[in-house]
Amino acid sequence: MAQALRSTRVLTAEGLAPVALIVDGEKVAAVRAWSDVRSAHEVHDFGDMLILPGLVDSHVHINDPGRDWEGFRTATSAAACGGVTTLVDMPLNCVPETINVEALEAKRTAARGNAWVDWAGWGGVVRGNAAELPALVLAGVPGFKCFMIHSGIDGFAWVNECDLRLALETIRATRLPLLVHAEVAGPMEVVESQNRDAADWQKYSTYLASRPDDAEIEAIRLLIRLAKEFQTHIHIVHLSSSKALPMIGEARQLGIPITVETCTHYLWFASEEVPDGATEYKCAPPIRRVENRERLWEALEDGSIDMVVTDHSPCLPAMKHRDEGRWDHAWGGIASLGTALPVIWTALHQRGHNTNNAAQRIAKWMSAGPARLAGFSGQKGTLAVGADADITIFDPDATWTVAADDLHYRHKISPYLGARLRGRVQETWLRGERIFFDDEFKGDPRGREVVRP
Repeated sequence: MAQALRSTRVLTAEGLAPVALIVDGEKVAAVRAWSDVRSAHEVHDFGDMLILPGLVDSHVHINDPGRDWEGFRTATSAAACGGVTTLVDMPLNCVPETINVEALEAKRTAARGNAWVDWAGWGGVVRGNAAELPALVLAGVPGFKCFMIHSGIDGFAWVNECDLRLALETIRATRLPLLVHAEVAGPMEVVESQNRDAADWQKYSTYLASRPDDAEIEAIRLLIRLAKEFQTHIHIVHLSSSKALPMIGEARQLGIPITVETCTHYLWFASEEVPDGATEYKCAPPIRRVENRERLWEALEDGSIDMVVTDHSPCLPAMKHRDEGRWDHAWGGIASLGTALPVIWTALHQRGHNTNNAAQRIAKWMSAGPARLAGFSGQKGTLAVGADADITIFDPDATWTVAADDLHYRHKISPYLGARLRGRVQETWLRGERIFFDDEFKGDPRGREVVRP
């Protein structure tokens, strides 16, 4: 039996409207007037709740197989409770790292029967694996990821300009994106040499100074030059420094194929608010100052930044070294699957956006944008006819305080604990079936890999 999901506020191409989504099997079959449902339909009336497309998070670290920092079952359950219906996993925090087809197959095995939402996996570009890239393309990865600085994982070696050129030479014929962690070591080494003896590593200001804006700016300047030369799509992950925005804007005006993401934590936190020793806030690049956060918001609004992702990057509690509070000893990464939607919704509300404007921005930045990057436009991140019926039911007015019981990822470490948020996911539907409802997961995990056409 076809299903009709309706509300007075369903996100359409024109904004929120009182319509009914007709779901037949796994797909959106029609978008009709609110009252245009038939006796043959199983009707789900959500009153004034928002009906949004399922979110797509194209930057997560699931760490599966091989590490107990996280796993497909816990990461995807955290996603489902936050209205995220598709994840794209980064290739470095699993064992083996996803730098060849054999490793990709190991990841597929780990995901089988354990994924609550749909997923895909980026391939990895490291020193010495250029010959592996064509096979990964044929195996269906949606694109590739690399680091320009040590990743923290010895098996995922950072690349220099020569390595980037080898990769881009291979990738440009595929039209797939190359995602790049855009920091270089030079500016960091200068800071380290100046402060080697005086640094107090329990202070957040020390860590912030150790990863200066110039580390991002130098990396991005090189990437713009390579994107122009190879005419190949380069995507800058987790942009932190707003000082890079002018040259990014100039490059885009010239038609250079550069896209940019930023993360929930850069839009919510500011360095002035980070307590000394509170290593749950550590990420790379770092959380910067209030005025930097404002420039990132402005860039989102004017389209200079394309999307918002989580960079969900969990670890074992001991790896945060919270007891000693030393930023140089702690693992860098913020776990945030499940809270991103209400965090951004709250921030938009605080910035004066009405419900209609906020819903459209959420869908653009957190559904359609990441789906486009991964090559899933038309299938994921939209409520259009023919798309997968991935649907988020969202109460925009619910207020709540984040507690450990609300976090479904493996280790309940988060700088969002205690945050007072507005808006909460009530239900999540994956390909026409309700998987999260009443704060519970329904049935068995039925997520599957989304393979690029």
